[in-house]
Amino acid sequence: MTEPLPSAHLFTHEELSQRELSSAEQVDHLVARRGAVDSSGPGLNTLIELNPEAMTIAMELDAEVRDGVTRGPLHGLTIAVKDNIDTADAMLTTAGSLALADTRPSRDAALISRLRAAGLVVLGKANMSEWANLRSPHSTSGWSARGGLTRNPWDPMRSAGGSSSGSAAAVAAGVAPLAVGTETDGSIICPASYNGVVGIKPTVGLLSTVGIIPVSHSQDAPGPMARSVRLVAALLDAMAGTDHFLTACEDVNIAGVRVGVVRDHFGAHTGADAVTEKAIDALATTGAVIVDPVPAVAFPEPNNDEDDQALAVLLHEFQHGLTAYLSTRPPGGPRTLAEIVAFNHTNADAELTWFGQEYLERAALLPGLDSSAYQTARANTLRMAREDGLDAVFGAHEVDVLVSPAFPPAPVNDLVLGDSVGPGGECTTASAIAGYPILSVPIGFVHGLPVGLAITGPANSEQMLLRVARALEAQLGLLDAGALVPPTL
Repeated sequence: MTEPLPSAHLFTHEELSQRELSSAEQVDHLVARRGAVDSSGPGLNTLIELNPEAMTIAMELDAEVRDGVTRGPLHGLTIAVKDNIDTADAMLTTAGSLALADTRPSRDAALISRLRAAGLVVLGKANMSEWANLRSPHSTSGWSARGGLTRNPWDPMRSAGGSSSGSAAAVAAGVAPLAVGTETDGSIICPASYNGVVGIKPTVGLLSTVGIIPVSHSQDAPGPMARSVRLVAALLDAMAGTDHFLTACEDVNIAGVRVGVVRDHFGAHTGADAVTEKAIDALATTGAVIVDPVPAVAFPEPNNDEDDQALAVLLHEFQHGLTAYLSTRPPGGPRTLAEIVAFNHTNADAELTWFGQEYLERAALLPGLDSSAYQTARANTLRMAREDGLDAVFGAHEVDVLVSPAFPPAPVNDLVLGDSVGPGGECTTASAIAGYPILSVPIGFVHGLPVGLAITGPANSEQMLLRVARALEAQLGLLDAGALVPPTL
């Protein structure tokens, strides 16, 4: 089997721009690597399709290097892009749905334009949970009608998480050194934790969502995923058009940084809790001030989906945003959510084999964003997440970041019963509704499966999150020891 490329083969430790492989050599190797793990071998299904123009673009970028031109530290590197992000090329953008497979976007998403300008090569489209897991309460993360089921590189019988399943699995399996995911609530943090990679959902609004198939305008954000904190920081700079995120994470001195431990988010899995305790001890060793405990942000438990205000916000915004997005697509595809629902019924053998489309059907019937039901739900959830929630915790306890286990180890895949409904992952909800940043960094293993530490901050605190994550990464030494490469691949 074609071996993965360790980070050291792509960049020196000192400087990302000093690479040992040309862009064309990387593309050639990674295409072979994808064939070895997706099309044969363990059948991970990380990428739905490859970009047929990748080699041509790579050769053009190599020519620029020979002429003494580089566009930034990531010039010539390859990247996998989630299948809900528009690319105006030979590839499709479908959010995993066959309903969008007959048309191609007419222009790049705003962030894709940024990535191309930074000299990155889009290697292919990453598989995802269809419609970003907002199709049915009985869905299986990582499955889409177009891409099949993405599997976890650490154990193909286990979940790759969702909805940015293929993005995380591609990085972990060595199919791409960089990937872009998107998150509404947990869709970067969950697969990052399950697959043993670094992922950050930045503050909502930091990065443009123009040209991204939407779920929720108040919660959606694209974010970078990679094996190291430095690569994530460099990619976030490329996506934002900035130059300070990589610089920030080079400062590993976090002495005096106040870290709040959210004990209410422990208890989902004893093994993950134990690994998290060691990570907190490692943070203390760096000189960080550990504030233990601080309270979790509490939300009332809804009686059912109809009583769930957070879900109501998502469904109203999904119906509104998707209609606007579909109007930007070329003729020949659906223009409304109702047409997508009808398409799935007509093509039930392909689309509805494993689970239904209850959320799509419910969203299609909702009124606009001027309805009192939506406005009340949004105001209530925002107040609970921000003023009475995270803002109150950060202020009352004078902490810079919050930490807790991100998710338990990855569960076993089950297309028949859908995702397991066990505890864990509560760390993402408050930050999702508030629109605040959250990061997952690998901290260890439970029975050979990686687990991550969730690090949450107030609005626009990405530099602090990256500093803390980089300091912890250096202290734990997992990356330098090569422990984050799945041994079975």
